[in-house]
Amino acid sequence: MSADPALRREIPDATVARLPEYLRTLSRLAEDGVLSVSSEELAAEVGVRSAQLRKDLSHLGSYGVRGVGYDVETLALEISRALGLTEDWPVAIVGMGNLGHALASYSGFVTKGFRIVGLYDDDPALTDERIVGIAIRPLAELSADHAVDPIAIGVIATPAPAAQAVCDALVGAGISSILNFAPAVLSVPSGVDVRRVDLSTELQILAFHAQRKSLAAGDLQSAVVAQ
Repeated sequence: MSADPALRREIPDATVARLPEYLRTLSRLAEDGVLSVSSEELAAEVGVRSAQLRKDLSHLGSYGVRGVGYDVETLALEISRALGLTEDWPVAIVGMGNLGHALASYSGFVTKGFRIVGLYDDDPALTDERIVGIAIRPLAELSADHAVDPIAIGVIATPAPAAQAVCDALVGAGISSILNFAPAVLSVPSGVDVRRVDLSTELQILAFHAQRKSLAAGDLQSAVVAQ
């Protein structure tokens, strides 16, 4: 069930976005002692169509065994390899407010292959404060730190007005993979990958769906009363 490296480079973005969900479910199944799972069962657990799941996994060169399904541990390893989670990824976090503190303290990063190596903030009151054993340093020191101990991923956890300047500093230091928690659209040169996590936008989308459910429930109640 080994995937051809060439195939991994051609995995569509939409498929890549679903792979972590497959991996999370497979990890839970493995913890429960499940040895194999069919595409229908795995798809139902994740909440996608089985045809979509099979198509996604075919990009990894994983097709399962007819009548048996997928070996849970083997498939989890293949997805981990495709996502690069079998490697060590040094991460730096910029912006050590409440969100930055929470991210730096999150123990789940280590188990997924992400190692926090640097914490940065330009607030003098935070300089040399330690979180999980790592001292907070001024952003101006990031470039020199990166030259000594390369950082693979930069995380922006600053307020929106500071996000572009932080992004420029990360890119200037040679970091080309950025996770942005600030509610701001960043401008980056080609070759730099940015993923945006906007919590307020997600809450607004949930509010929209909650409103629709409320209106639908109100219409149903009105119809019942009218009968």
